[in-house]
Amino acid sequence: MDIRIEPGDITQIDTDAVVNAANSTLLGGGGVDGAIHRRGGPEILTACKELRATAYPDGLPTGQAVATTAGKLPARWVIHTVGPVFAKKEDRSHLLAACYRNALLAAAEVGAESIAFPAISAGIYGWPMDDAARIAVETVLATAPQVEGTVREVVFVPFGASAEAAFRAQLDA
Repeated sequence: MDIRIEPGDITQIDTDAVVNAANSTLLGGGGVDGAIHRRGGPEILTACKELRATAYPDGLPTGQAVATTAGKLPARWVIHTVGPVFAKKEDRSHLLAACYRNALLAAAEVGAESIAFPAISAGIYGWPMDDAARIAVETVLATAPQVEGTVREVVFVPFGASAEAAFRAQLDA
């Protein structure tokens, strides 16, 4: 599996799938979630509403992942996953790792050969960037054998210089 970093705007990355750091409602929000919904257009929201009406009436649980159309994005699919909110008094790292693992498994399930990840939970959810990058890289490497033969490329798309430095440090380690 080829793993690379391409800082910038995840809505413009040319991969088969992009990961949306969604909220549990799947109906759009701020940050990456809002950007993906705005740029991808109403097809994504329509698909998410269908998921809410059928498979996830109570919302998508933290750590799980589900694929929809990507609408007008360059990608074919958006893989929505709900990251955990960082808590100093409770270790939720297993939930953050589940986001990356389940998104990769969802990508393999739909036949995506390439996938782009934002820094899940490292924005408004408050996860420290260095730790978020560590969990992301370690989980992708650990999950690679499970998606071998399908997902051939993972692109981390950190937003901002400090996020890029954190991901580069983890890949270089």
